[in-house]
Amino acid sequence: MTFFELWKWGEKRLAESGIREADLDAKYLLLEAFEMDLAHFLLREQEQVPSTDGRTREYSDAVVARASRVPLQYLTGKQDFMGLTFHVDERVLIPRQDTETLAELVLRENPEKNIRLLDLCTGSGCLAVSLAVLGGYEEVDAGDISPDALEVAEENGRRLGGNVHFVESDLFSALDPGKAYDVIVSNPPYIPTEVIEGLEPEVRDYEPRMALDGSGDGLAFYRRLAAESPSHLKPGGRLYLEIGWDQGESVEALLRENGFEDIEVVRDDAGNCRVVRGKRPGAGI
Repeated sequence: MTFFELWKWGEKRLAESGIREADLDAKYLLLEAFEMDLAHFLLREQEQVPSTDGRTREYSDAVVARASRVPLQYLTGKQDFMGLTFHVDERVLIPRQDTETLAELVLRENPEKNIRLLDLCTGSGCLAVSLAVLGGYEEVDAGDISPDALEVAEENGRRLGGNVHFVESDLFSALDPGKAYDVIVSNPPYIPTEVIEGLEPEVRDYEPRMALDGSGDGLAFYRRLAAESPSHLKPGGRLYLEIGWDQGESVEALLRENGFEDIEVVRDDAGNCRVVRGKRPGAGI
């Protein structure tokens, strides 16, 4: 069997299982198993796969797992975000391109380097590490309630850099109450509990439930963030929250009720509401 034929076997197996991008997923899994990039695959696609190479079994096992709807990113162990490659596994939510809207907005509106920034519900650390690396910010803290998630985030921080300090915390509970930030960002769990069962199997069955479930109406974490953030923000400090496409008005109202100013709902490239940001009253940085 050639490398091309092996790829096509994987594609057929995934297509039969209802995987939408079967050709791409099969190719990514093959490249990962045989430690090839696309250029080398194209050069070798008509070569025979060595019959004694255990990587054929590795590829076969990965295809079977993907066919059972294990997310591709958990099988390859990586996901790109903001031009950086993050390690991911079943301990963390897979970074989404949607979240780049939040990261890009923070970088655009906060070009200063002397920023003290906090990322809550950090998960894989994709926001905190990306902002630290790309923004060059002076001080970045990141918290998550899950010690397992923090292990992944710390690994990403060590590998990608950015000097992020990670702490196990239920939002602000374990943070220094006397420390105030210029910017607080969060991509919290925001899916209503009853909606989760209707999600795709890759999300529903494999990604951490605690990183998805935003309680009955999906707004539990936004209520806490809106109420608790002001005491951890400097005057004029900004709060940036990723939201679900239909949560803009609700989260905007929560920020207004808690005294935020200059509140805005920002849309992503697809035109969906994606970020709500507001400012604590004061002069700012």
